[in-house]
Amino acid sequence: MHPQKVPLLVVVALAGALACGEADEKPAAPEAGAAAPAEATARPASAAAPADLAQGLALALSTFEKGADGKPVPRSELMVLTRSGGQWHARSYTDPDSNVFHKAFAWTPPGAEPALVTLGGSAAAVKLWRKGEAGLAPVETLWQVDFGGKFSRMRDGEASDLDGDGQGELVIATHDQGVVAILRPRPGAETEVVELDRQADIFVHEVEIGDVDGDGTPEVYTTPSEPNRLDGSAQHGEVVRYVPGKGEGRKEVADLGTRHAKEILVSDVDGDGRDELYVSVEAAEGGSVEVRRYEADTDPKAGRVVATLYDPMARFLTAGDVDGDGRRELVVAAKDTGLWLLRAGADPKAAWRSELIDAHSKGFEHAALLADLDGDGVAELYVASDDDKEVRRYAWDGQRLAREVIHQRSDPLPVLTWNLAPVPRALVE
Repeated sequence: MHPQKVPLLVVVALAGALACGEADEKPAAPEAGAAAPAEATARPASAAAPADLAQGLALALSTFEKGADGKPVPRSELMVLTRSGGQWHARSYTDPDSNVFHKAFAWTPPGAEPALVTLGGSAAAVKLWRKGEAGLAPVETLWQVDFGGKFSRMRDGEASDLDGDGQGELVIATHDQGVVAILRPRPGAETEVVELDRQADIFVHEVEIGDVDGDGTPEVYTTPSEPNRLDGSAQHGEVVRYVPGKGEGRKEVADLGTRHAKEILVSDVDGDGRDELYVSVEAAEGGSVEVRRYEADTDPKAGRVVATLYDPMARFLTAGDVDGDGRRELVVAAKDTGLWLLRAGADPKAAWRSELIDAHSKGFEHAALLADLDGDGVAELYVASDDDKEVRRYAWDGQRLAREVIHQRSDPLPVLTWNLAPVPRALVE
């Protein structure tokens, strides 16, 4: 039996409080023609997690208490899930400086020890966390700034060596002044911050780094759009690219017209040795989500639609080999219709086969991650079904992705999970 669902009124209020998306509770159904799960052709596998895992999960959360005026008050939470002795263990931490963590992930700064990175909002801060006597705690603020708009939030970030000098950087995107910036921490020196872009009254929700043109130089992709609306009406959006290693500034690579995207993925899903750009284009006026594919030479207005889901939005795309057949798949976490597995055919530019993994997994953000935490060469799927207040693990059992609940929240507060990321257990225990 699942815990009580979060009422629609609360969900809309939470979305408004954090200004992170439309709310549309119209019942959604799979698009006609969606396939049932395919017959297994991959190697048999055990769905059970090992008793001990060297890697765990970091989750960036917001929980919500009711304020004196009756409105939800967000509170930041960093949760880590680890597995030892055949049990999953949860530890949670907060930061009084920020009321939301939009992302948390493991990273090793140049010349320093590994750490967790959190991206906070109100105050907007990028912080490093390390293990101490009382557990995880922030030990360094890499960047904190008030951007001067209605909102001041670090929204997304990725790590990469952008210029090939062997020193890693962070790329950070913000609300609500459309800032895209590179952070270059250096031992014994103040973090260098280089702004690639700034646009007034623009929200940037997603950063991806990859090499779509195959020239060996990383490209940065982001999703600037007009400020969020809660009514599902038309909202202009695009995907733009920067190439810092070549000094190239903003270039539009996907023109979404009167629609927009808050989720993109840059990854070599089709296995041809070169990354592709996948864009989750949100529905408008009660339509359908489209997953569009772009290559280096794709016209910005001509992205190939590889899947269509009758759902207002899908905020997570994640790729990996889920069944051990040597081919990668794409998982789409849709808001209302659940989790979908997309498999490319002989022509990856044509429509992909859509298989429903689980119709009973839901959440406004619906954070999802494909990761091989057990090291067996096959990716497991980790999902935060916030409507059920559960974190779930799906693993291939030879025929399907079998589900197990690895964490159940016991408190009654509504929750939004913004991301899941793998983290070495030694870093957090």
